[in-house]
Amino acid sequence: MKETYHKWYSPSLGKEIEMLAYGDRGYPVVLFPSSMGRYYESKDFGLVQTAEWFVDRGFIQIFCPDSIDALSWYNKGVHPGQRAWNHQCYDNMVLREIVPAVRWNTGTGKVAVAGASFGGYHAANFAFKHPETVSHLFSMSGAFDIKMFMDGYYDDNVYFNNPVDYLPGNNHPALWEMNIVLGTSEWDICLNANQRLSGILSEKNVPHWLDMRGWEAHDWPLWREMFPHYLSLI
Repeated sequence: MKETYHKWYSPSLGKEIEMLAYGDRGYPVVLFPSSMGRYYESKDFGLVQTAEWFVDRGFIQIFCPDSIDALSWYNKGVHPGQRAWNHQCYDNMVLREIVPAVRWNTGTGKVAVAGASFGGYHAANFAFKHPETVSHLFSMSGAFDIKMFMDGYYDDNVYFNNPVDYLPGNNHPALWEMNIVLGTSEWDICLNANQRLSGILSEKNVPHWLDMRGWEAHDWPLWREMFPHYLSLI
């Protein structure tokens, strides 16, 4: 696969950000790393390689941005309000700096988003906050309630980055147009989180697929199985 390295100064973050891209054409898929993962994590763990057939034929182009989890949700060295604010800056970076640059690869003007584990949170949160920009959501073993990182603190930035809180009241028409897959398994530590989110979507009659696989653990072998399957749905 063709691999391209990108590094730029992000006005949204006030710092440099790095990203790997795979392919030079095809439907844009933004693939988020797991907890505190780097932009090369999905490559190192073989997740990107599972998409080689789609990328080499020009069907899919994958963009793997860095995370700032160590500065946001996982940063116990700052006030919880600052953690949430830092993540909001990351969300702005994806929305204002990455999506506009890649969304016109196809005629839809939208992108697909995906991620495993905490990357599933990133993908779901971005999709539900900005459904007008997202056509497909592929969350693999995601968790969707970030209040555990807040030490009891709560503000608007927490609310609007916590899908289980804001999604019930989100009635953007594009939600009902999105292709949503919540991947999990019987042994997944995030099984309950996916069932809970599926229940919220079902209450709203939002079409989605709760893909519950067999006795497989919350780990890369499961996600390497899921990812090419989900890409085939685009």
